[in-house]
Amino acid sequence: MTLDVHTLNQGLLAGTGVLLVAILAVRASTGAGLPSLLLYLLIGVGIGESGLGVAFSDAELANALGFAALVVILAEGGLTTKWPEIRPVLRIGTSLATFGVVISVGMMALFAHVALGLSWELAILLGAVTSPTDAAAVFSVLRRVPLPRRLNSILEAESGLNDAPIVVLVTLVSVGSSHGLAYSAGMVVFELAVGVLGGLAIGFGGAWLMRRAALPSSGLYPLAVLSITVFAYASVASIHGSGFAAVYVAALVLGNSELPHRAATRSFAEGMAWLAQIGLFVMLGLLLSPGRLSWEVVGLAVAAGFFLTFVARPLSVLLAAAAQPMAWRELTFISWAGLRGAVPIVFATIPLSENVTDADRLFDIVFVLVVIYTLITAPTLPLVARVLKVARRSEPRDLDVEAAPLERIAADLLMVTISPKSLMHGVEVAELRLPKGSSVSLVVRDGTTLVPSDRTVLRRGDELLVVTTRKSREATENRLRAVSLGGRLAQWHRHVE
Repeated sequence: MTLDVHTLNQGLLAGTGVLLVAILAVRASTGAGLPSLLLYLLIGVGIGESGLGVAFSDAELANALGFAALVVILAEGGLTTKWPEIRPVLRIGTSLATFGVVISVGMMALFAHVALGLSWELAILLGAVTSPTDAAAVFSVLRRVPLPRRLNSILEAESGLNDAPIVVLVTLVSVGSSHGLAYSAGMVVFELAVGVLGGLAIGFGGAWLMRRAALPSSGLYPLAVLSITVFAYASVASIHGSGFAAVYVAALVLGNSELPHRAATRSFAEGMAWLAQIGLFVMLGLLLSPGRLSWEVVGLAVAAGFFLTFVARPLSVLLAAAAQPMAWRELTFISWAGLRGAVPIVFATIPLSENVTDADRLFDIVFVLVVIYTLITAPTLPLVARVLKVARRSEPRDLDVEAAPLERIAADLLMVTISPKSLMHGVEVAELRLPKGSSVSLVVRDGTTLVPSDRTVLRRGDELLVVTTRKSREATENRLRAVSLGGRLAQWHRHVE
């Protein structure tokens, strides 16, 4: 097809129409507690060959575009993840992303071969592509569930790191490597090590460069930072390292460095990640051919998803937690919150593009599995958190303001909502005893604003704007949580997480 102005106009009309519908669908998915990916997948199916008739069957192109989208999604995840929160749980997060994945893949492969009758090749592929959790689903859903920071950080670390070993394994199986298990395991370790080291080097190098670059426009900084993360992926992947590990690690370093215009960078990365998610999920929906689906495929998907959700995932979490023991309630929630999304479907395009026998059947099974079990898991997360008593009260929400280029005046703005059960009710502003460098600058009450004094009494439903230096931010958040849980006598109680 020749690209001319008329064709361009038609493409822009269709593309922006789909994009606007997808953006508006976010509100519906948020209200239902579902990852928006499900609606995007349905949009893709609706405009595909069984809907509006748009034909798309290029698995190799879908695989390439899927990888590109995952790079942007992982970059956004790394840029918005706070190192002080992820550092205490790095052991269990890494264990879940490596040892836990190995356990899950092994159990799923055995079940798929013995119970479902799949060939060993297809069984291993099914176990591999369904074992990693999805970064986009985790980042979008869990941030709306009132969880302790530790649980959020564990799940985000796992989803950010577990793509790397899986893509190596799926690729090796798909291309028919004959070097054996030891070679495959060695390749996974090697590529992970190269990816992490490369990501660290490029991340720190990029941060050093950005701190010294005097770019003529503030809009260039977000573009430059995102370009550095993509460069980390491409450069490491070109030397046969794990590009996914590299992009996440580099983004994590950059996101936690004192860089100019950090808030603008995070907002830009978030927008790009949304665009990548929408394009990715719609494309994967297009790739599905509903005419291929049969009751056999649905039955296999339900059986595999049941085993994954209720057997393989819980056991892999339990064994991986040996690296950092946790309470059974928290481990149970981590097990239930192992959200699958676009990642398994994208990885299922690898054997499809390599023309593996029955790869289209594998793709259909994975697609149905993701849709069914996301519909079951995602909406129930708030209820499961409450039943397991791992949910927390309303706590400070970040509203990062634009970071000034001069590090000595870098500051953050926190917005704190006093929940109905918070013991901050009735506490005077002076009794908060915030760290030096922090203060309550504004109180929003019943739609009106007031500048508080030390004697201002806080009430349920108040929203506080707290200005803090970045150096004092963590201590300020911890103090606010302590008062929320222990009231004005919090200094005599140890409630801080």
